[in-house]
Parts: sequence; C-alpha cells; structure tokens
Amino acid sequence: MSMIALVSLVVREYDEAIAFYTGALGFELSEDTPRPDGSRWVVVRPPGAGAGTGLLLARAKDEAQRGCVGAQTGGRVGFFLYTEDFAGDHARMLAAGVRFLERPRHEPYGSVAVFEDLYGNRWDLLEPAGS
Repeated sequence: MSMIALVSLVVREYDEAIAFYTGALGFELSEDTPRPDGSRWVVVRPPGAGAGTGLLLARAKDEAQRGCVGAQTGGRVGFFLYTEDFAGDHARMLAAGVRFLERPRHEPYGSVAVFEDLYGNRWDLLEPAGS
C-alpha cells in the first residue's frame, strides 16, 4: 500500500512557519534537521498523525520560489484539515489569530470553513458528516 507522506509547502522563513503551524494550528513539530547547505528539513504534522501525512516546510531559496509563497494553489483551497471537533477547533484557531474567510457552513458532506495560513494559502477546516 502507498500513501502520501509529505507535501512540500514553500515558506518565507522556517521559524515563523513553525510558530504558526504549531501554535495557531496545533500541529506537532516532528523533525527539524539542519542540512549542510544551510537549509533545514522541517516537518510538521497534525496531532495524532503519527507517521501519516505531514507538511515539509521548505524555505524559498530564490526569487521565483519567493513569488510562490502563499500562492502555491493559484488562490484555490489547496489544503484540507480534517477535525473531529469542528466547533472546538474553530474557536481555538480564532483565538490564536487564524483568519477565517467565511463563517462556518454546514453542508451535506460536513461542517466547513475556509481559512488562510500566515502566507495566504487557503485551507478548509472540515469535519466530515458522520464523524
């Protein structure tokens, strides 16, 4: 069986990205390893993900990559954060300063609200129906 282990997310700086994803979103820092070229291998994962899917926070290394920070999906929702406690996570994230672009909606597929990360990438906070 195969699974997606990491998704690379281009960021401005490692430490500000780590602070946002661990502080505001409640992710866990699972790896932060210096590399010989001065970069770092930084992986954050949602709590309880274990070795499941995580984000590789990759610092932009040139002007072309810096131009992609916050726009990796062309303004579309590109990331989906599933939760089993939509109301609790929504309230916690609001209190942590996360910018939601809409009020929570209750759709046939579940409860959802679009938010932006610190760079403007759009995410869905989603509690699937029946979870």
